[in-house]
Formats: sequence, C-alpha cells, structure tokens
Amino acid sequence: MLDINYIRKNEEAVRKAIIDKGLDVDFDIFLRADKSRKVLLQKAEKYKSMKNDLNEIMKNVETDEQRQEVIEKGKKIKAELEKIDPDLACEEKQFKEILAQMPTVPAGDVPIGKTEDDNVVVQEIGEKKKFNFTPKTHIELGEDLDMLDFDRGVKVSGFRGYYTKNDGAALIMAMMMYAFQKMVQKGFGPMIPPTIVKEFALYGSGYFKGTEYNNETDEIYQLASKDKEEDGSETKEKKFLVGTAEPSLLAYHAGEVLEEKDLPLKYCGYSPCYRSEIGSYGKDTKGMYRVHEFLKIEQVIIAKADVEKSEELQREMIAISEEMHEELGLAYRKLAICTGDMGVGKYRMYDLEAWLPGMNRWGETGSASNFLDWQSRRLNVKYKDADGKKKHVFMLNNTALPSPRILIAIMENYQQPDGSILVPEVLQPFMPGQKKVIEKK
Repeated sequence: MLDINYIRKNEEAVRKAIIDKGLDVDFDIFLRADKSRKVLLQKAEKYKSMKNDLNEIMKNVETDEQRQEVIEKGKKIKAELEKIDPDLACEEKQFKEILAQMPTVPAGDVPIGKTEDDNVVVQEIGEKKKFNFTPKTHIELGEDLDMLDFDRGVKVSGFRGYYTKNDGAALIMAMMMYAFQKMVQKGFGPMIPPTIVKEFALYGSGYFKGTEYNNETDEIYQLASKDKEEDGSETKEKKFLVGTAEPSLLAYHAGEVLEEKDLPLKYCGYSPCYRSEIGSYGKDTKGMYRVHEFLKIEQVIIAKADVEKSEELQREMIAISEEMHEELGLAYRKLAICTGDMGVGKYRMYDLEAWLPGMNRWGETGSASNFLDWQSRRLNVKYKDADGKKKHVFMLNNTALPSPRILIAIMENYQQPDGSILVPEVLQPFMPGQKKVIEKK
C-alpha cells in the first residue's frame, strides 16, 4: 500500500495513476474517509488522555466524595468512547479498503494504455524457427510421444487438468533443475517455500484485489478443510494455495527490521503453483498453455529504498531469464507492460514471451515487477539505514522459469520431421541417461 502522507503530498500524481491504470477507485471518497477518520481519532485520543488523567487523579483522592466525582467523570468519558468506537471502526474499514487499492505511481516512461494490446515490444531476440514441414502443436506431440495425457487429466482433476509423463515429466524436472542451478550460480539463495499460506501473505504481496479474499475476483484457491493448531484447537485463520512462490518468499521477513548492510537479499524459490484462472474463461481451453497447477522457479529481491538501484536490480533479474531463454535456444521478445495491464502496486513491469511455432503465436514465459515499497508496507518489512532510521524495503520479483509454457516452447521448437524432439543441450545433463532425443516408443 502507499504511505498516507505520500498520497496527501502527491494527490495529482496518484489521481493520474488511478486513471492510467484504469482503476475503479474514488479518490474523493478516500479523502473524505481520511478526514472523518482523523477527526474521530483525535476525539478518541482526547477522551483516552482524559481517562488516563482520571486514573492518576484516582490514585490521590482523599475522600469518598472525590472518588465518586472521579468515577462519574470516568463513566461519561467511557460513554463518549463507546459512541465514537463504532463510527471510528466503520471509517477505518472504509479507509483501509480504499487505501489497499491506491496504486503505486508508475515510472514516467511506462507506456500509457488500457489493455495488453497497448504493451510495447522493446526487443525481439533470436529468429523464429522455420520448418520444411508443418509443425505440430505441443498437444499433438505430447500425445504422439506419450509425454502428455489430457483426457485422463480432465477425468481425475477436471477442466484444465493434465498429466505430464515419461519423457515429459523428465523434461520438466530437467528444466527445473537447470533453472534452480542457474539461480544459485547467480547468487540467489535457494528455497523450497510453503505453498499453503495464511491470508496476510497474499494480501501483503497484492494477490487480493481488496483487503480480504474474494472468490469472485481473486484467482486464488482457498482451502476448505479446517486446520488444527499445535494444542489441537481448531485454527481461526484462513489458509490458501499460492499461485507462485513470490508471496511465501516475500512474507519470509514479514514484521522484521533488517540491516542495510545485508541488502539486497536475493532468493529463488521452487514451488508448485495453483491458479483458479477465473478471469480467463474461454481462453486457451485446450492444451497446457493455461492450467490450474504447474511448477516454477521464482526469483525475488528485497532491496534498500533506492529507486535507481531497484531499476538496476530489475534489469539484472530479467537478464538472467533472458540468458536462460537464449541457452535453451528459444526466440523471445521483451515487452514493456502498459499502465492498464501492470497491476495496482507495480512501478514498472516487463514480460518475456517465447515463440511457439506449433501454436503460431508468442506466449508469455516470464514477468518481472518492481513494486518499490508497496508490498513491504503491507508486510511490514523494514531496514535500518546507516543513520539508524527505519525505512520500508523495496521488493521485486521475476519468473525465472515456468514449467508449462517453456515445455511448450521446447517441444514445438525442437520437433523433428520424424515426430521426435531434440533435448536442448543445456538440459541433457539433467535428463535420465543424459537423453538427447525424445522418440516414439
């Protein structure tokens, strides 16, 4: 979320960000809620101060008459506080709900636009694969080579269900091991984080549209079964499945004060990912381009509050993903994401898209976002600078390598006229028997 003082001082910039990002946020209602909340807070503080004064007076009363007089004044103060509390709670709720939707003001050179159609191609690297035969889709290849099973996936899991099997499963695990090793070589601390998380981790990282989970808008799975605490009592906290390792990695330091000398902290996380895809009804209904669960390596950086340095770190993260696309021999392009497609909390965002010849389209294979301190304010992660001043950290994330779409790209780009698939050289050491070619059995 944004700092309320920042919003007050930069009203024009925040109003523009609301428009440019296409958000349904009424800034004037927010200002009125802020004003009403402040008035009520001042009243409440006044009466609480009076109550504290009476407590001190009560310690020194000498007669029953004085004691009774203090008690009567205390009753009146309590009555006033009881009148204020419900109104203050109501104003606080409205204030927090709107504050949660207040956007980070994007970088000045971010493209202004409404939808993904307004995103700007920054670079196109590599040449699209050309074939002297009609290339098959990953669906055809996967079924011919017994690598994918969509029919049984739907039978067992439902719509968008799938099995990766045999060389398909081996290839995905080779991709994950290759990416994990790459991230460690680049100085990122490896983690296998929890994929079941509490509500605060998803709210804190911005995966809820509001302050609480809404199954109509949030593409998150909530666990229905009740959990138990250590003492056997039923937990009151809601639990969710993550859509990426990002929330778990960012929440790792929630509520902590870090030291500036330790920043930036760099983590990579391997995890299953779960997404309900409720906003993608009717899109990519066949194959594994858009699915409910997959594997991914995610990279996260926690940095000091320096915009210029955070921009450098974001470029560093993207460069690692680009390096992996190039080592895998995939033609790809980098897109600068426009204001209307980048999300509420993001300062700057880039996507990488690989060319998928069987599907005859570009497909998103990574997304890099710089949130500045928008997430860290929600998660309450700070650091102490050289002067001993506490500041909120900046948080960045980027997809290192996602399993389904990179698998699609490899299968479709490395297919041969006889229907076999070559295994990219960098993945061969991670394949069983260092397999080089996937052939029909």
